[in-house]
Amino acid sequence: MVELKTPLDDRAVAALSAGDRVLITGHLYTARDAAHERLVKALEAGQRLPFDLAGQIIYYVGPSPAKPGRVIGSAGPTTSGRMDPYTPALLERGLKGMIGKGSRSAAVREALKKYNAVYFAAVGGAAALITKCIVGCELVAYEDLGPEAIRRLRVERFPVVVINDARGGDLYEEGLRQYSQAGPA
Repeated sequence: MVELKTPLDDRAVAALSAGDRVLITGHLYTARDAAHERLVKALEAGQRLPFDLAGQIIYYVGPSPAKPGRVIGSAGPTTSGRMDPYTPALLERGLKGMIGKGSRSAAVREALKKYNAVYFAAVGGAAALITKCIVGCELVAYEDLGPEAIRRLRVERFPVVVINDARGGDLYEEGLRQYSQAGPA
């Protein structure tokens, strides 16, 4: 088990390999489709972003409202592919990691290698477990997007698995290779 603290630096990212189980402590930023579109449009317009991307991790989640006495509501990962059109531009500006579920496009996998970044998966369907690792939550930007607004989460030992590492390793492809080599049961 690898323990990471945010923000991530190049050395920490380079040491990760597809398949590594990781516990993240520090801060994550939340953003989904609409927020990604706004971030990239702001970059294209030369505007300042609502947070510095350098070394940060974006968690693809639109959490439900918090129940009384809770920091956050259900906070399970969303499908990452919807963010693929925007991801290379954010990686170019220093983003070091993303958390979601599902595979990434070839363009994103190439950008991960080019910019020394990593893609993690959080277990879908385990929102209750994940929520226990979120100990703080504050609104950062785009409040009008409701659950899809950008938030800054403070996390302790947030469990993820490295899917795509900075050297081109892909856990999903490796799993398919191993399965196909095993043959029928």
